[in-house]
Amino acid sequence: MVEGAHAVRDLLTRYPEQILTIVTAHGYLPKEGAGDRLVRLASSAQQYSCPDIQFSKLSDLEAPQGILAVVRQPTWDEGEILRQPTVLGIFGEQLQDPANVGAIIRTAAALNASALWLTPESADVYHPKVVRATSGMLLALPIFAAQDVSGLIRHDCQIFAAEVTGAGTVSIDEIHQAPRKLVLAVGNESRGLSAQIRRQATTRFTIPLSRDVESLNVAATVAIATFYFSRLPKGK
Repeated sequence: MVEGAHAVRDLLTRYPEQILTIVTAHGYLPKEGAGDRLVRLASSAQQYSCPDIQFSKLSDLEAPQGILAVVRQPTWDEGEILRQPTVLGIFGEQLQDPANVGAIIRTAAALNASALWLTPESADVYHPKVVRATSGMLLALPIFAAQDVSGLIRHDCQIFAAEVTGAGTVSIDEIHQAPRKLVLAVGNESRGLSAQIRRQATTRFTIPLSRDVESLNVAATVAIATFYFSRLPKGK
């Protein structure tokens, strides 16, 4: 379920075939923008309107905007993505904060990442907080479950592990070339990456920080690293 005028308008514009039902509250309709109304009424999805008090029971927000869409969960072909000659993926290990997972999905989609892999212990990508944090971008990014990075390595992906610091790490700005098939690995919000993922990584990198800041939020790390590596020349 996707809530909010902006998110539903984005779905109607980009993924109309994925929408099953649109529900509006009576109080929303007089405030709806003319452009939003035209796009909504042009949709072939089933549409219902209900009293505001009934809508509030459908919503999990304290102050709902008055419009939501019920959407098909997307399906993706993992093999098709991994067979591409160029891959820039993200692997998240035990990412348990729904807001972080949602922000990573939105960032990865915006920066044209190939896909996101999450371990089973991570937050459910269809958790309401995750869906809200993606701002309607959940359908734009292929997302898969993976216990570890072994399957990605078998498909010739190189793993670059993001770490706060430590022996054997290199500053991100000292890396001047990216492999054609690259997956960036980030770890749990408090514990970081497991020893197994660090051992499997081709490269372990850090993002240099100043002003006595010890670490970045995991979503910020993904944003910086994805932006940086997406613009590097590609090697083998």
